[in-house]
Amino acid sequence: MFTGPYGVAEDGTYSEWIAVRDEDLCIIPDSLDDATAGGMPVAYLTAQITLTQAGFEPGKTVLAPAIGGAVGNAVTQLARAQGATKAISTTTKPAKAEQARALGFDDVIDLSAESLTDGVARLTGRRGVDVVIDSVGGALTGHALATLALGGVLTSLGYSAGRETTIDVTDLIWKHASMSGFSLFAQSHAIKAAAWAIILPLLTSGRVKPVVERAYKLDEAAEALRHLIEDRPFGRVVLLG
Repeated sequence: MFTGPYGVAEDGTYSEWIAVRDEDLCIIPDSLDDATAGGMPVAYLTAQITLTQAGFEPGKTVLAPAIGGAVGNAVTQLARAQGATKAISTTTKPAKAEQARALGFDDVIDLSAESLTDGVARLTGRRGVDVVIDSVGGALTGHALATLALGGVLTSLGYSAGRETTIDVTDLIWKHASMSGFSLFAQSHAIKAAAWAIILPLLTSGRVKPVVERAYKLDEAAEALRHLIEDRPFGRVVLLG
């Protein structure tokens, strides 16, 4: 298992074999199959590092929108496994809300039925959340900022819903809140290694498990990408060589 600039700053990841640097490797538990292991980077590293940097600790509440997406699901699982009072996520489709509940994700807000702020208020007794890990962007960022509790932290790391948003600055000022940006590829080897040291025992124990929606063979890469982009599946889409 590895993470690094492969497929982002360096080409060649859609191959049977690729050369990687030692520091980007991580030994995986024997109990994990290839598809499950393939569903971990980059999402679980991103999830754990952002939780740590946001000051997450047991007893805090976390919001990670998009339960069907890689980062949203990983943050929700990791926060819940590490003692979050609430690990909240969202979806825009009732069918995905049902899928989430079937998988044991009880605190998922169906945005087709209620607003994000109303849903968080309902789930937290109007207190708000301590940590938001936002991998969605667009208009949702401003709405997510409004859900923060006093002293809350929002980390922005994705923009699948758009690069621009509008925020109410009083959500920062009067709540003594903060916003920051995150890029996994700017993190040091030591930070990544520390995150793996937390993630791997949780994987081995079964307390977290990547949701793999479908695995494709390498020569089916084009169909895998079409499925991922057009069908918006719940869980990871993995290529196996």
